[in-house]
Amino acid sequence: MNWDIALFLGQDGLVNGVIYGLLAIGLVLVFSVTRVIFISQGDLVAYSALSMASLGISKTPGTFWLLIALSVLVLIVEIVRWRRGEKLDWGLTLTWTIIFPLAATILLFIFTSDNLIHHIISTLTIVIPLGPLLYRLVFRPVQKASVLFLLITAVTLHGVMIGLGLIFFGAEGWRIPAFTEMSFMFGNVNIKGQSLIIVVVTILLVSLLFLFFEKFYLGKVLRATAINQTGARLVGIPVELCGDLSFAMAALIAAVSGILIAPVQTIYYDTGFLIGLKGFVAAIIGGLASFPLALVGALIVGQLEAFSSYWASAYKEVIVFTLIIPILFWRSLGARHVEEEE
Repeated sequence: MNWDIALFLGQDGLVNGVIYGLLAIGLVLVFSVTRVIFISQGDLVAYSALSMASLGISKTPGTFWLLIALSVLVLIVEIVRWRRGEKLDWGLTLTWTIIFPLAATILLFIFTSDNLIHHIISTLTIVIPLGPLLYRLVFRPVQKASVLFLLITAVTLHGVMIGLGLIFFGAEGWRIPAFTEMSFMFGNVNIKGQSLIIVVVTILLVSLLFLFFEKFYLGKVLRATAINQTGARLVGIPVELCGDLSFAMAALIAAVSGILIAPVQTIYYDTGFLIGLKGFVAAIIGGLASFPLALVGALIVGQLEAFSSYWASAYKEVIVFTLIIPILFWRSLGARHVEEEE
C-alpha cells in the first residue's frame, strides 16, 4: 500500500463514517429518551434512498402509501384514547397524521416536478413522519416494558419493514445520478464533489443538532428526559412529546442519510440493515449515551471498513462487527450491575 491508496481509502472511510455517525446520533437520542434501540432507522435510510430513486423515474414511492396507512391507523388509535378520557396533544397528532400526509399528497400529485430540490423535499415529507407514527403505533403502547421486550419489538418491526420494502421497491438495486459531477485532485487522489457534499451536509446537520440541544427549549427538554425520565415527568415535561420528537429527529437523520448515499451506493430494499448495524456499533462505542463518542466511533468504523476492504475484502463486514466485542468487554469491566426492579 502506498500513500495514494491510503488517501483514497481514507476518503472512502470518512464518507462512510460520517453517515454512520449520523445514524449513531439518532440511535443514541432515541435510546436515551425512550429506551428503544431503533433498529428500523436503517430501514428508513433505505426507504429514503429508494423513494428518491422512484421519484426520479416519475413513480409514486410505496412509502407514500405506507405514510397514509400509518396516519389513518394512528389517528384511529388517538381518537380511541381521547374517547377514553386521556389527554392528548392534538396539535402534534394532527401534524403527523394530517399535515404531513396532506403536504406529501400535494407535492406528489399537484405540484409535480422533475427538479432535484422537489424530490428531496418530497422524500423528507414522506419519511420524517414515519418515525413518530411508528413510535405511536408500535412502541408507545409498550413503553413501560423492559428494554429486552422493546428490543424484541424493534427487531419484529425491522422484519416487517424489510418485507414492505421488498413489496414497495422490488429486489433490484436502485441508484440516482450524482448531485454534482465536480471533482478535483489532491495529489494523485481524485476527490469527488459528491463526497464533499456528504461531509459538508453532515457537519452542518451535526452543528444544527448541537445548537438545538444547547440553545432551544425543546432540545433542553429532550436532554432532561434523556438524563432522568422520572424527574422530567415530575417537573411537568411531557415525556410522550419527547418520544415523538426523538423518533422524528431520528427519521430526519435517516432521511437525510438516505438522500446523501443514494448517488454513491446501489441501494436494495434490505441495504439499510447493514448500514444501521454499523451505526449501532458506533453508538455502542459511545455507550449509547454520548453523542461525541458515537461520532468518534463512527469515524473509526468507517476507516476500519475502508482499510479492511483493501486487506481482506471478503471479511470486511466480519472485522467491523467484531469490533463490538472488545468494546463491550472493556465497558463491562467498569460497569456496575443493577438488578431490575420487579
